[in-house]
Amino acid sequence: MARRAKKHVIDKKMIIDAFAEMAKDKSIDRDLLQAVLEETLSMIVRKKYGAHANFEIIVNMEKGDIEIYLTKEVVDEVEDPIVEISVEEANQFSEEKLEDGDDFIEEITLNNISDSFGRRLISLAGQNLNQRIRDIERDNIYNAYISKVNDILIGEIYQIRRQEILMLDNKVELHLPRREQIPNEQFRNLKNQSVKVLVKEVNHGASGNQPEIIVSRACNEFMSRLFEIEIPEIYDGIIEIKGIARDPGERAKVAVISFDDRVDPVGACVGMRGIRIHSIVRELNNENIDLIEYSENPAIYIERALAPAKIKSIDINQETNTANVIVTEDQVSLAIGKNGQNVKLASSLTGFNISLEKEGGEDIDLFEFKEELGIDIYEEIFDLGYETARDFLEGDIDAILAVEGMNKDLLLELRQIMLQEFDESESQVVLEKIEKSKAHYEPGEDTSKLKDVDDLIEENKVEVDKDLLNLANI
Repeated sequence: MARRAKKHVIDKKMIIDAFAEMAKDKSIDRDLLQAVLEETLSMIVRKKYGAHANFEIIVNMEKGDIEIYLTKEVVDEVEDPIVEISVEEANQFSEEKLEDGDDFIEEITLNNISDSFGRRLISLAGQNLNQRIRDIERDNIYNAYISKVNDILIGEIYQIRRQEILMLDNKVELHLPRREQIPNEQFRNLKNQSVKVLVKEVNHGASGNQPEIIVSRACNEFMSRLFEIEIPEIYDGIIEIKGIARDPGERAKVAVISFDDRVDPVGACVGMRGIRIHSIVRELNNENIDLIEYSENPAIYIERALAPAKIKSIDINQETNTANVIVTEDQVSLAIGKNGQNVKLASSLTGFNISLEKEGGEDIDLFEFKEELGIDIYEEIFDLGYETARDFLEGDIDAILAVEGMNKDLLLELRQIMLQEFDESESQVVLEKIEKSKAHYEPGEDTSKLKDVDDLIEENKVEVDKDLLNLANI
């Protein structure tokens, strides 16, 4: 029989309560907790008795029982003490007489586990168990919040730091970095208050540490989710947000479209007496929101995006994603906006690089740049139909690069000179188009060879032997 040491009896109710509390506080499934405990006990058994020890572990969380049964074969002569025990030693601990070939079972319970394994192994088991529980808790939190990315939560502020604000959501820590805060929004007096945030990013974190959950109030997705909450038509899919351009805390432009002709997308978002949009504005620290009806027509879309300014005309180049907008003198300041905010947001919303030009504003004759271009390039560019600087800037990149003597570096230099005259910056789209273009003139190239053979013959008015032409590699 198994050896039983007479020690004080462990209170099983206390064990049961401890298991239940741990499972609840850490949000760990009881079956998983039991498996982790069995794994931990297996670890210390192998460390104590060896890797090949024959044992069985029984954990009953309902009854508070933890039992380990270590089995050894009774033999006359021991060769492997890990799995064998001598007849003499077995009979010292057994109440029944054991013989060669019998099984000797040593029972280890909560009452004698300390004596069997010692303080060091028990401490190691406790550390291992705590680490495994922290890892499970970390994985549970990660899995719970990774599915909530782009969802709105209500966090309770519990600590305000210089570079971030810490919040709690069901005892889980949320990080609101300064870059994700609405500028000028005051949190100093909001400690222990609830604030709406959007889950932007979840990082798994190192072993033993909880995942880092980054939340935001400044991203476009946060505004989009607020619209879904406040405007049923967006939640139901009748109205869709096609784009958001935002300067957090200051101004935003939101493009919406309705899939039901009976529903005005802008009116539905504003609501009766502005009640719907005002609730969003208040949540965003009184950020001004311009609602725009989306259009597939780029010219109409850009015109609406530049509101409240009224434009005179629009010239769009879809290849370069640029739009040259003409406005009257009294609309210039409205079109530009405070610190260029209106045109910047309109460009971001529509995806076009918008350049504003006052009505009647003079273009610059290409002749003014004759010195920078050089006489030969100037004449060829002029022959392409580009008579002004604006014509050149908006011209076909491949056609210009094909001009003899032109190359990418020179083209970029010339464009920069002209753009400075208009007080404009280069478009990233144009830069990429120039970079990818394969049309350019290689210095030293014999351009006569580019002509068709029949043209050469026609120009010289002579008969040429075809074999001689081939021999000459024309």
